[in-house]
Amino acid sequence: MATTTTVRFITPADEQQWRELFRAYREFYKLEPSEEVVSRAWGWFMDPTHECKALVAEVDGKVLGFAHHRRFSSPYTGTSSIFLDDLFTLPASRGQGIGRALIARLTDMAAAEGRACVQWMTAEDNHTAQALYNTLATKTTWFTYEAAPTPRA
Repeated sequence: MATTTTVRFITPADEQQWRELFRAYREFYKLEPSEEVVSRAWGWFMDPTHECKALVAEVDGKVLGFAHHRRFSSPYTGTSSIFLDDLFTLPASRGQGIGRALIARLTDMAAAEGRACVQWMTAEDNHTAQALYNTLATKTTWFTYEAAPTPRA
């Protein structure tokens, strides 16, 4: 029997499962374990006034993936869009359409809200994710840069 993936906004009842997934996501990107970061992010998602939002993908009552996102405006195009900050699927559930369903929900939201697009980036060596992304979106020619804050005297 086929299972149905439900994509919905995160709720307080998802905390335990989300924390496990988010820790695995951070481990995948070789980030130092930090319960402070995990708790801070959770707090953002539970704060209705915070810019960061989260969708979860659920199958048979189990949260198998998430999409952290936020709205942003682009002055040079005069448009607003949705930025997908983090997309993660439980490794054992990959290839079952979880990531595709999460991105589809974001593109549906973008259409309903009159947004220009859903935009995201991924690691250059994340070829598994890129295989999915190449079927759903157009790779841009932009590079990403990060500058550290200016040290205070």
